[in-house]
Amino acid sequence: MSRVHELSITQNLLRFVLQKAEEAGAARVREIRICYGPYSGIEPECIRMYLSLLARGTIAEGAALSAVRIPLRARCRACGRESELTVTHLACPACGGTDLEVLSGREFYIDSLEVDPLGNQSSASGDGMEPAGR
Repeated sequence: MSRVHELSITQNLLRFVLQKAEEAGAARVREIRICYGPYSGIEPECIRMYLSLLARGTIAEGAALSAVRIPLRARCRACGRESELTVTHLACPACGGTDLEVLSGREFYIDSLEVDPLGNQSSASGDGMEPAGR
């Protein structure tokens, strides 16, 4: 994927994070946890770089980005076996078939946010937002 692709994704990610943090009354975003698959087109290092630039002057400035890679899983249409694959070996380990149904590996989503609440509030918003210190 191109770096312009990650720039656009990071802009949208940051917009969403700031909106959710504002709705939760957050003073600061500490951490953004994302999940992505190898077929999502996401490069966490590029997202991390753009986030550090785009978040300047916002409550997300300095926020850490944690990225969890979701494995590529597929079902072989020939033998029915479900397996975890690598992007460099796209064949059924049981029968060698290449007619595969991808079950996971295309995902990209924000798993959760860790925030510092305003004042002495210490409650989660119930939408993936976790107060710091948990």
